[in-house]
Amino acid sequence: MNTADLGLPVAVPSTALFTDQYELTMLQAALRSGTADRRSVFEVFTRRLPEGRRYGVVAGTGRVLDAVENFRFDETILGFLRERGILDERTLSWLADFRFRGDIWGYPEGEVYFPGSPIMRVEGTFAEAVLLETVILSILNHDSAVAAAASRMAVAAGGRPLIEMGARRTHELAAVAAARSAYVGGFHSTSDLAAGFRYNIPTVGTSAHSFTLLHDSERDAFRAQVDSLGSGTTLLVDTYDVTEAVRTAVEVAGPGLGAVRIDSGDLLLLAHRVRQQLDELGARDTRIVVTSDLDEYAIASLAAAPVDAYGVGTQLVTGSGHPTCSMVYKLVARADSDAPDAPLRPVAKKSMGGKASLGGRKWAARRLDEHGVAEAEVVGTGPVPPELADRLLAVPLVRGGEVVAREPLDAVRERHIAARGGLPMSATQLSRGEAVLPTEQV
Repeated sequence: MNTADLGLPVAVPSTALFTDQYELTMLQAALRSGTADRRSVFEVFTRRLPEGRRYGVVAGTGRVLDAVENFRFDETILGFLRERGILDERTLSWLADFRFRGDIWGYPEGEVYFPGSPIMRVEGTFAEAVLLETVILSILNHDSAVAAAASRMAVAAGGRPLIEMGARRTHELAAVAAARSAYVGGFHSTSDLAAGFRYNIPTVGTSAHSFTLLHDSERDAFRAQVDSLGSGTTLLVDTYDVTEAVRTAVEVAGPGLGAVRIDSGDLLLLAHRVRQQLDELGARDTRIVVTSDLDEYAIASLAAAPVDAYGVGTQLVTGSGHPTCSMVYKLVARADSDAPDAPLRPVAKKSMGGKASLGGRKWAARRLDEHGVAEAEVVGTGPVPPELADRLLAVPLVRGGEVVAREPLDAVRERHIAARGGLPMSATQLSRGEAVLPTEQV
């Protein structure tokens, strides 16, 4: 069963309270002042990439579409708001019929982005667009951070399979979102069954150290696992003595043993020793899987080791040191009145400390050099130059409140591979550096 296209809610009947209180109090004040129905344009962007990162990865777009569809104020939610005295009755009545009926444009999921990229644009009345700020940012900031870490790890792995296994290191719902984002960024499978069910991501998993400790001997544990799962299973060999465990594993499963997993110790040294031992025992096709607090740097350090797959947990689900992308949601244009034909006026925050914003509804395009490699992210508010007309990045996601861009996760994953491949080679360097593309404002 593939649930990726069903638009399922985020484990709750409604996403309406995945927000900050001030979104609702702004709505109430705007209704009272008569400005709630002014046509408005909000944009999501980040002023900078996390320190040392060369590119960002757009992830979570599909989850945003689910969240927008399920942003509904039912009687229970309205009752909560009424009992707390958060809103007046006029505002509660308005929320009872709320459905987002505006438009959303954005970079397609899996695309890369840079400082100033208008990653998502939400257009509608102020009242309906302002309500979506927090839920959109919470999804995009988390998912894009995980996807960026996953992308760097995928580059470091050089095509070797990556297993997401961070469910026990984060919130249970965040674990599902993280597994999805890791898959977008280049991981091949997850240990989290909820992610496998919800997004049709391949799932893997065999046993932990507790299973070995349960049995009277390591041989008994291996025999029980092989009898249950077959000789193609993966046996965990570092509970006691790795050399003895590998010998026992091959004796129990035979030379057709699927894989052994090493979860501690000097992984570089152990991988070489285990590979030599497996070959000497005739298990030349038995793969070696390594885990144990890996990140992109540890994975890169094992590039020359005989490792066949990596399992990554903590560092992946926490964005490998950068758990957020610092994306913001800013009003960039609004009409002077609630008349349908009222022209849009650019607006912008003027602030000290690097927190100013650029007004106006924006377009973005990626300019290529003569070799077809990206050389700049071009962002503008006026007419699109003819030479960039076929390089525009944003696509329609929601039209008139209806989702128009839901897509299979595998398509998103393939898009990211292509987008990353179109960047300069320095984009994939793990050494610290600035964004690989400049953002040009025109």
